[in-house]
Amino acid sequence: MKSLRIDLLPPNMAVELLGYRWVRNTVGQSGCAVYRLYGKTGAPDLFLKYGEGKLVDDIGDEAAKLRWLGGHVPMPTIVQFACTSNAAWLLMTEVPGETAYQIMKTCPDRRADIVDAVAMFLRRIHAIPTGDCPFTSSHEYRLLRARARIDAGLVDEDDFDEDREGWNAEQIWDAMQGLLPHVVDPVVTHGDFSLDNLLIRGGKVVGCIDAGRVGIADRYQDLAIAWNCLGEFGASYQERFLMRYGVHELDRRKLEFHLMLDELF
Repeated sequence: MKSLRIDLLPPNMAVELLGYRWVRNTVGQSGCAVYRLYGKTGAPDLFLKYGEGKLVDDIGDEAAKLRWLGGHVPMPTIVQFACTSNAAWLLMTEVPGETAYQIMKTCPDRRADIVDAVAMFLRRIHAIPTGDCPFTSSHEYRLLRARARIDAGLVDEDDFDEDREGWNAEQIWDAMQGLLPHVVDPVVTHGDFSLDNLLIRGGKVVGCIDAGRVGIADRYQDLAIAWNCLGEFGASYQERFLMRYGVHELDRRKLEFHLMLDELF
């Protein structure tokens, strides 16, 4: 994704952003350009997500999901959203805090508490009534999108997890089919529940970001991603997370399916 040309900002947004300093955020793999805006006297720090072409619809979807999920759990507030036929801009407030990953990485003595906070926050999301959610992220829906991404050559095969290093997208696709069908346990999911997307302050999760995959899906959509992230810090933290969340018997078939599905996005 090429960088945003500042001179092409929508006029109202350009006025809003006068006086800010800009730095590009390279964490994440959405394909969009993300910038942190800071340093304007008397004004809050902001984030701006920008995309072109096929990413325009994705940013529009994220804006709608961000507004909806923000009515249930702490999320960034939308300051402005603008789009044309070929570009979209989503301007959001910053959620103050450090990412769960940053704290897990730099403060080993706090890891158990962070795992507990992450598990409790996920339980809070999954407790939102599914009847209130207008979005789907079911595995059937995501498989259709994954197949389209494979056929379009959009899957980054060099970024697969270590367990699937050297695989290609078709191999993952075939392996997933062997893990179906399974009994679905639908809840409202975040969809990309990684440690990088959770903000911590005072030992609690104070917000989450990247709402583009929010929707009703099997709870393992979120459990698998969080479990996988915690693997960097040891199996004991994975086990603690599952116990604190309330999983007493891990469904490895579902876990593997959702880990593979995530590789294709």
